[in-house]
Amino acid sequence: MTNENIAAISTALSASGVAVLRISGDSPLNIAEKMFTPVGKTGVADFEPNKMYVGEIHADGFNDFGMCVYFKGPKSFTGEDVVEFHCHGGIAITKGILKKILSLGARLATNGEFTKRAFMNGKLSLSSAEGLIDMINSESESGVKAGYYLYREKLTAEINAMQDDITDVLAQIDADMDFPEEDLEQTSTVAVETTLKNVVEKIQALLKTYRTGRTLKNGVQVGIVGKPNTGKSSLLNALLDYDKAIVSDVAGTTRDIVEGSIDINGVRFNFSDTAGIRESDDKVEELGVTLSKRVLDQSDVILFVLDGSDITTADQEIYALVKDKNLLVAVNKTDKCDKKDERADIYVSALKKDNLDELKQMLFEKTIGSGVDLNGDFLCEERHFAALNKAKDKLIAALSSIGFVSLDILAIDIKDGWDALGEISGRTATEDIINNIFSKFCVGK
Repeated sequence: MTNENIAAISTALSASGVAVLRISGDSPLNIAEKMFTPVGKTGVADFEPNKMYVGEIHADGFNDFGMCVYFKGPKSFTGEDVVEFHCHGGIAITKGILKKILSLGARLATNGEFTKRAFMNGKLSLSSAEGLIDMINSESESGVKAGYYLYREKLTAEINAMQDDITDVLAQIDADMDFPEEDLEQTSTVAVETTLKNVVEKIQALLKTYRTGRTLKNGVQVGIVGKPNTGKSSLLNALLDYDKAIVSDVAGTTRDIVEGSIDINGVRFNFSDTAGIRESDDKVEELGVTLSKRVLDQSDVILFVLDGSDITTADQEIYALVKDKNLLVAVNKTDKCDKKDERADIYVSALKKDNLDELKQMLFEKTIGSGVDLNGDFLCEERHFAALNKAKDKLIAALSSIGFVSLDILAIDIKDGWDALGEISGRTATEDIINNIFSKFCVGK
């Protein structure tokens, strides 16, 4: 089966040193022949795969001097024949070359269409494609690592192994039904139970990594709360090492959520500096207070800031709202006062930047933990988590029915468990799931 040629700019459309344009389909080399003149004696039709050739790229209305490379299918990213042009970066240059490619018969690729073709041609699994987009979109080292686990097919390999075990179980059941005179049911039942328990244990082990994996991928959400004028905004600015929030001695200055992010030990921490929580007749400020209370429910950890020079009953009222959450209490303005508070986890000075590194490490340990190997493999996609839970429930249902129903009835739940696992790798994923995943990609990927 052949596919029409698709094309796109695969690098950012901006002024840069180099830009890459990609064509994939059944005859991209034919297009290259019409718009690339190599410097050497080798004609485009005779290009050796995986080798860069220098020459003139004939664009729409101008020429550029660059390079062309040919990847012969199926040994290419998409599994089809692929041609790439490497030209000088720049909006006018790349647009002009793309316009010429399209005029020669290719069509503009849709979001993620190159990667979707790779999936359809068996070059990568669905979970690997998800890992690729996670890596591209990641803003932290831990996010890249989480995506790489998927991209390198590690999760798919585990899923395939479990599906193979379940396939063996279903084959045993089929044999028992096909040859009832052999009296295999008792033996089959024991084997089925042993295998399914083993698969469920593997699923549960993966599920246990999800909370940490999701955090490593998406980052840690930190809500900074406290009464007005405790130095929350100053502390945020000190942590970010630049002025993000407006700082003023006037209570109630922060009325909306002010956000900023930093990297702590390779993990992204997303801070939300909230309006000081207090009763107010100011409608705008009161709206900010409402948003602050919403942050309490959406944060992985709450950074409760006290003013070391002015600890009052208002602090106790706010503490009552947050004490049952994952909480870190920081006493600020210790440059003004040395008062101690029994609730305090750490004493800091946003003004003098005292103990900020210690505060960052405490936030890390409160959320990620001190003994977590960030180079380990973690489940990080909500879709995978849901599919694994579905598979686990179906297999546990089958286990609980052993001895009460015949093996052929058990096979229904077992097969459903197999199908649920297949949603992760893509073996049983619906068209809607597939389209939704690839819609998250940029056009050039």
